[in-house]
Amino acid sequence: MDGRKLPKCIPLCLALLALCGCNRPPGVEDATMDKGDAAPAPASASAPAATVPVFQDPRLGIEMQPVADMQPRADFRRDYLAADAWKADAGPDSRGTPLFALVLDGSNEVTTAELRIGSSDTAAAVAGCAEVPDYARPAGGDMAEVDGVPFRHFVFSDAAMSHYMEVEAYRAVRGDRCLAIDLLLAGTPPEVYDPPRQAPFDDAAARAKLREALAAVRLRD
Repeated sequence: MDGRKLPKCIPLCLALLALCGCNRPPGVEDATMDKGDAAPAPASASAPAATVPVFQDPRLGIEMQPVADMQPRADFRRDYLAADAWKADAGPDSRGTPLFALVLDGSNEVTTAELRIGSSDTAAAVAGCAEVPDYARPAGGDMAEVDGVPFRHFVFSDAAMSHYMEVEAYRAVRGDRCLAIDLLLAGTPPEVYDPPRQAPFDDAAARAKLREALAAVRLRD
């Protein structure tokens, strides 16, 4: 200050403005805040990130969501009783394409568990897509839903040379193709090895994991 006295009303006005900043004239900004530094709006709950499918086939309208403790495979070539045909009950003359497998961690030649997806566009396969093998149960199969879509459903097992295989099968025509989904548990009894080996997981736990994998199948029109 240059020593000159302020008019008596100025200190009082300044004090009132400091206490009642809400009454500042329109268009007047705080000197300490630039227009670009306005406080951000409260953060809303962030949307969950989209899950990337581990497999999808637009022709069949199917995709597979990832499942914890299960790994995607592009083929069915594992070393046990289950062949690498497009479906577990395929006959020697049945032609189709193995598309995808989701294999439970730890699977080996002693015990393996996986969900398999295969398809065939041959006229014979499409026409007989809902046919159930004579050795399956229940006789003639029944109907079950996968992601809200009806499928012919049946169960069967096989055994030979100390190997075994259990399959829960789902069949439906999708996009002029026969779609086959198999929940497969296969292997060799640990006691046939010398010395006996340890199974990588319990069969009941493996079946539960296969059901979880089935619930991760998504079907679209």
